[in-house]
Amino acid sequence: MNHGAIGKYALWRRRLGRERELWFWSGLCIIWWVIFFLIPIYGIVYSFFNYTPGRALTWDRFVGLKNFISFFQSRDAWKIIRNTLVISGLNMTVGFMAPIILALQLDELRHGLFKKTVQTISYMPYFVSWVVVASLAIALLNSDGVVNEVIIKLGLSDKAIPFLTEGKYFWGLITVLNIWKTVGWSTILYMSAIAGIDQNLYEAGAVDGINRWGMVRYITLPSIMPTIVLLFILSIGNFLNLGYEQNLLLGQSTTREYWEIIDTYVYRYGIQLGRYSFSIAIGLMKSIIGIALVFIANGIARKYTQYSIM
Repeated sequence: MNHGAIGKYALWRRRLGRERELWFWSGLCIIWWVIFFLIPIYGIVYSFFNYTPGRALTWDRFVGLKNFISFFQSRDAWKIIRNTLVISGLNMTVGFMAPIILALQLDELRHGLFKKTVQTISYMPYFVSWVVVASLAIALLNSDGVVNEVIIKLGLSDKAIPFLTEGKYFWGLITVLNIWKTVGWSTILYMSAIAGIDQNLYEAGAVDGINRWGMVRYITLPSIMPTIVLLFILSIGNFLNLGYEQNLLLGQSTTREYWEIIDTYVYRYGIQLGRYSFSIAIGLMKSIIGIALVFIANGIARKYTQYSIM
């Protein structure tokens, strides 16, 4: 080994010793990622077979794209796709803007104790399970719940509004609950980005006579725009991943036309009925679409905002 290689090795050892905690935790994250993300990738081959647990995959059980085609040929396929796109679209528009607006409002608060109290209260729903959230929503919104009692007493309606039993209310209801549950946690990232803005910019703006709205428009928003674009691109990858708990818990037979999405369909017809290959096929399809959407969103962001993740 030559002297140059020995020097590099010694330098690497000193750096490893100095950053051993960082390397330790990074190594654990890499091991976790390999076990739970990299190795399971092999499972996508099951989507092209008629898989039965306990039986080996043989070429006589190969079905090609049959599992993918069977989803699109199902009776409710396009209704399910519609519901998924609508709810995802609401989450990606209204739901994405909500934490940005909340972060800007919190930044305007000058009373430290009140600001911390609001932040804490807004974070708390994130740690509440959907079982509890659905139970609260049902208790508040059913025909004899608090919300309907208030509406009737205020004279806004002469009878109870069927929030839970009429499908036309479901999309708005699930969007509001998603925002309420996640808005506080998502706000943390934007608050961190706002905290990193150079205060000299605000002082210069005050000298130029810019009011508070002008500072938000011309200083705060442009400064956190890289964070906004980055999080938007990353969230695009999960456009079709809505989860199934909230829909199954809040959905009823009378509103199934509006709450059945891809995730609930896969859970009910794939997992519960033992159609594992079908479930894997739908998951693979969603992943491919998600990756494609990320590249498309990244390309659009690079072209029109000059910010991108690659």
